[in-house]
Amino acid sequence: MASITPRARRFVAAGAGIALVAAGSAGFLGRHELNEAYLKYQWRDKHYNPVVMEKALMIAGGNPTESQNESKEAVTIEEQFAQPRTAPGIVAPGAYGNAFTQLSSMPHTAGTWNEVTKVPYNEDDTRYRDWYSNSSGGAGYGTGRITGMAADSANHVYAAGADGGVWRSSQGGGAWTPIADQLPSLSGGDLQLAGNDGSLWFATGEANTGGTSYVGSGVYRLANPTTGSFAPSDRVGGKELESTTIGRVRWGGSTVFAATNRGIWYHAAGSPSGDWTFGFAPNMSYMPQITDDAGKVLVPAGSNWSGNTSSGPTNAAYKNIVNDIAVDPKNPKHVIAAIGWRSGDTYNGFYESSDFTKGPSSWHKLSVVPGGIANTDDIGYTTFAFSKTGDRLYAMVQQPSKINASSSLAGIYVSKTGSPSGPWNQIANQQQLHNSGSALDRKGYGVGVQAWYNQFLQVDPSNADHVWAGLEEVFETKDAGSHWNAVSPYWNFTFPCWSIDPTKNTCPLAGHSDQHSVAVGSAGGAPVVFFGNDGGIYRRPVNGTVNANGNATDLKSMSSDGTLGSLQYYSSSVGKDPTGTGMVVSGGLQDNGVSNLRKVAPNGTNGDTEMGSNFGGDGGDGAADPRNGCNQLQEYTNLAVYVTNNCATNPGATSTATATSWSLNPGDPGARFIAPMGLDGSLPDNAIFGGQYVYTATDVWKARDASALKKVFDLGAGHSATAVSMNNGAAYVSWCGPCNNAGFTRGIATNAGGTWHQLTLDSSFPNRFVQGLTVDPANGNHAYAAINGFSRRFTEGPGAGVGHVYETTDGGAHWSDISGNLPDVPASSVKRLSNGGLVLGTDLTTFYRAPGATSWQVLGSGLPTTVVMDLEVAPDGDLYAATHGRGMWSIPLP
Repeated sequence: MASITPRARRFVAAGAGIALVAAGSAGFLGRHELNEAYLKYQWRDKHYNPVVMEKALMIAGGNPTESQNESKEAVTIEEQFAQPRTAPGIVAPGAYGNAFTQLSSMPHTAGTWNEVTKVPYNEDDTRYRDWYSNSSGGAGYGTGRITGMAADSANHVYAAGADGGVWRSSQGGGAWTPIADQLPSLSGGDLQLAGNDGSLWFATGEANTGGTSYVGSGVYRLANPTTGSFAPSDRVGGKELESTTIGRVRWGGSTVFAATNRGIWYHAAGSPSGDWTFGFAPNMSYMPQITDDAGKVLVPAGSNWSGNTSSGPTNAAYKNIVNDIAVDPKNPKHVIAAIGWRSGDTYNGFYESSDFTKGPSSWHKLSVVPGGIANTDDIGYTTFAFSKTGDRLYAMVQQPSKINASSSLAGIYVSKTGSPSGPWNQIANQQQLHNSGSALDRKGYGVGVQAWYNQFLQVDPSNADHVWAGLEEVFETKDAGSHWNAVSPYWNFTFPCWSIDPTKNTCPLAGHSDQHSVAVGSAGGAPVVFFGNDGGIYRRPVNGTVNANGNATDLKSMSSDGTLGSLQYYSSSVGKDPTGTGMVVSGGLQDNGVSNLRKVAPNGTNGDTEMGSNFGGDGGDGAADPRNGCNQLQEYTNLAVYVTNNCATNPGATSTATATSWSLNPGDPGARFIAPMGLDGSLPDNAIFGGQYVYTATDVWKARDASALKKVFDLGAGHSATAVSMNNGAAYVSWCGPCNNAGFTRGIATNAGGTWHQLTLDSSFPNRFVQGLTVDPANGNHAYAAINGFSRRFTEGPGAGVGHVYETTDGGAHWSDISGNLPDVPASSVKRLSNGGLVLGTDLTTFYRAPGATSWQVLGSGLPTTVVMDLEVAPDGDLYAATHGRGMWSIPLP
């Protein structure tokens, strides 16, 4: 997910909150999480001015402690991004696997996809230092979230993208090659090299409880990682780990363990053959019946699954989450586990087995709690790290009772006996880490604010006192916690060395925020450590240098050559370059702002040698004038809309007076974190936006403030727009509310026929999340809807067969399922082409239906099997696809 880290601005909480419940989590979120205030008013965190902040707070009716809480924003997007794929029910094992099998046998159209964004992405680009950009913050070259890393002592390093598959570098970083594109899931959970034979193990299914995380298809073993590539036949075991998330794979002797959201599993480490063996789960009544490929029952169904074998109870996904496993180096039969839900539950805590081979009964929950934690219920997301000899055991612990506080970090601890029973000594808390050179120095916004999402812990194999700890920033101690340094701070904006003028900025590279993975390896024969985070991979020597503030002076980005293509787009926007040559391609990214690439020729040939970041924070939805691609609408979050007329080109705005972007934020009370917007397909000076209210704007490129947005319809209290589309003035807007599976409701409003009204959707239209809409330019009564989530086969709620595309020819009075031969897989974007054909973006690929046809084909070849979030037809005739894990791609339309 998200880190939904909003990097350029923080928003002040409005006075009234709106209840949000994570899909499938009713009863297990903390009480404060159920009333997440939507975040409205902004101040410039980069140029912090207490007078401006207090004024914003007065307007919003909030206070600094309540408002500057990144974790609240994190939880919000985590919940909302999951809702389309699960509401109104939990996804059962096998859903993605079945869809991939069907996809593999479908015909393809002619044509080959081109990777448009295969260039370096410079987040400090000096061309785009506008007021709303983070350029100059010190992130340098970046890419998407890296969730797993592994490295050897011969310059090989491997990286797993959040939904980008596995990448290999043979030079200690850089010149990356994808080596897992043939697998049915590119969602990265963990990546480890086996110590016994050097094989590379890829656990699919990102497991940090982030909403932009996807389940996987199991674990894969690559015998020769330095030269080979993963294939489906490399899967370890059978289907027993399909549709799980896997946070860790760990070795003990000849056994490999997997920490999943469905308990602990283990397998022989030397071969992929044979089933995974079920190890332990604390709440068996919430475990599904799991069988192997031959139908043998590996885990019996719990009592709560009686009579509901298709998916299980709503809360099942939250009752058996294994966050980490650690195997005692002195005794491979002695295994410990951190199990629990980030918001607290009675099963939370540390677990131990002195001999795992004796089965589930060998496991017991420890009563021990580290200092400062009242009971085991309050042990949340935890990461363990043994020293090489097993004499020390380190733990980083998140505290559920503090999930809405300025920090949810309980602390970093060490057991000098190497025993999970302790005694545990705290070696760091959030204040100590704050004082070590952290950039998180705003009141109410502390180190560990997202400890439920960002964590890694690594002990130097050569020195048990040397530890790296990843939270929002990277911290290092060389004396077992007596002293810490923030070697990779959140950014440089808060430091005296910073200047927006590149000739005066003396800060070293800061790196990117929100840490997820770490590995110790080599580069050029020297020992180095790699950090994987929401912005890619950064490297420094194992024994590096720091400045007086404790920040590393030798950090380097491993994304500077543009070959690590794991960017996570929410949207794509394309228009003609105002120079008259090529296209301008921009897009909103998870935690990496908005990328801007100019003079792109047909078939994805690039003009710019690198992309720049012309807008900071989470880049959400967006739109570009097809006649002038530097006319752009950009979104931060929650319908905070901005407009620029020059691609936000600016040498260094230090106030809004010198900015080249203007805020159009309407302050909507119910906008989703990534709220939808779009241009009229035939009248590109007009735009439409959706929150609780529907807004339209004429002459939007001349707009300078929120008065340009006209409120035209109220979708209803508690309803939030999920998709918008407008063509020749005819518009459709879909909504949900509640959007979680407890009472899930959806609807569509339209002005087809002349006036805005709610449609009455009968039983022929599925009770699922409407993620995409498109309108026929020649007939406003003719429209299509793309349906996210899975059908009734995979959810407990009411579904509608396998339908994912629906059509109306009478303004929405009636809808018909035109899915035909499509796999049962979530769909996010649908576009009607000028020739009458349709294109559809889904969680696996893009599909095409020719004019007059009733069956679908896979569109072209060469697109990685990953999530397609947005499709846009460009003035050059190409179709552009924004993927959430593999960057942006284009293909000539059939």
